[in-house]
Amino acid sequence: MKKLIILSALSLVLFACSKGAKTESIDDLIKTKNIKALNEKKTALQAEIAKIEAGLATLDVKTDEALVSVQTIKDTIFNHYLDIQGNVNTKENILIQPEFNGTLTSLTVKAGDHVSKGQILGRVDDAGMSQQLASAQNQYNLAKTTYERQKNLWDKKIGSEIQFLQAQTQMVSAQKQVAQINAQLAKTVIRAPFNGTIDEVFAEKGQVVAPSATGLMRIVNLGNMYVSTSIPETYIGKLKVGDQVDVFLTSLGKTYKGKVRQVGSYINPNNRTFGIEVSVPNPENLLRPNQVAKLKIIDYTSKDAIVVPTNVIQQDGKGDQYVYVVEGSNGKTGKAKKVIVTVGKSSDNVTEILSGLSANDIIVTEGSDTLSDGMKLNF
Repeated sequence: MKKLIILSALSLVLFACSKGAKTESIDDLIKTKNIKALNEKKTALQAEIAKIEAGLATLDVKTDEALVSVQTIKDTIFNHYLDIQGNVNTKENILIQPEFNGTLTSLTVKAGDHVSKGQILGRVDDAGMSQQLASAQNQYNLAKTTYERQKNLWDKKIGSEIQFLQAQTQMVSAQKQVAQINAQLAKTVIRAPFNGTIDEVFAEKGQVVAPSATGLMRIVNLGNMYVSTSIPETYIGKLKVGDQVDVFLTSLGKTYKGKVRQVGSYINPNNRTFGIEVSVPNPENLLRPNQVAKLKIIDYTSKDAIVVPTNVIQQDGKGDQYVYVVEGSNGKTGKAKKVIVTVGKSSDNVTEILSGLSANDIIVTEGSDTLSDGMKLNF
């Protein structure tokens, strides 16, 4: 309708100019290439059109109305997050290897068993070292008795010093021999290195065992879980040990509260990142090594921030960003006012407003696409 009125007005202006002019018509000016006269007519017409548009805008303000939804702005704490993916892991997830080659004479656990640190999991045949230990122990006992007698004599200044020293040396040598065989025998006993759960058992009783790629069994402790990931170097100084992190497990559909427990000191030159570890509680034992986790790490916080839904921020032809504010609100109606704003960071579908809005301002949240400055609002 507005375009029709403008075209009609333009036709009237052209008619009036052609009728009242005692000089050449526009067609004649074009034929004679009178550029100066044509520019003068153009300027006059543009001035008339501007007056018509201004008048129509005034009329529109008085007649146009819109039904909108509004929201009152309040001061709040605004957090911006770094979203990044990581992998769940535990440092207590190992393959247990035999320290002594031989036949597996006993296997005391099975998959799924919970074990304590130091608990015996199995034994390997000692290849006769028990008998060697008994013989070495007898030799030590004899050497010790001989030493004690020589010492008593030496204390009484009886005998020679060389006899006393020889007895002492023989006793120490026998003692070391016993300790060495005991150390070897200890390797035939397979013990749990930490508290955990036997995840898999790869060997059977009676099997000849030796260190291998599969090992004897896998033991996992699910009580000390963490998520490891790499962070862009631009975040150096923004993360520190103890920072809280939201850890979302896609496979479980659950979010855990974790804390940064380690921040790397080395920048990977290939991708310009550094590593971090985030400890994660696992009270229900649902976390497993190599699960995929999504981390939300707070990298910016603003107290008493002004935030608005991101989708209410619009951009005009000049590139300025703006929102519509309600003026003269009586609780049900008001007028739209276009307010230019300076925006900050965005997170979770809201954006921080650095300037342009204040607490208790009422903004239009729905229906702002068709608004114009001064339009009557119903809400």
